[in-house]
Amino acid sequence: MEFNFEKQSCSVKPITFDEDKCIGCNRCVNICQCDILMPGKPPIVAYPGECYYCGSCVMVCPKDAIHLEHPLMNRAKFVPVKGE
Repeated sequence: MEFNFEKQSCSVKPITFDEDKCIGCNRCVNICQCDILMPGKPPIVAYPGECYYCGSCVMVCPKDAIHLEHPLMNRAKFVPVKGE
């Protein structure tokens, strides 16, 4: 199947892939609720501004190859949990 699209420029990079770990299974593409990912190895983040940071792609990745970076304004609200 062939896809034609124009990659949209955006000031945010919500999703990054570790190309060494990615096996190209495209499970993240299939689970993405926003349809911002296009199949590939690694998948292409075609519409980064549409991501709403649900984390589905991270949870479905069998190789831990996806890193989700929340916007700075959201990260400021997270509170680290102290270990025992």
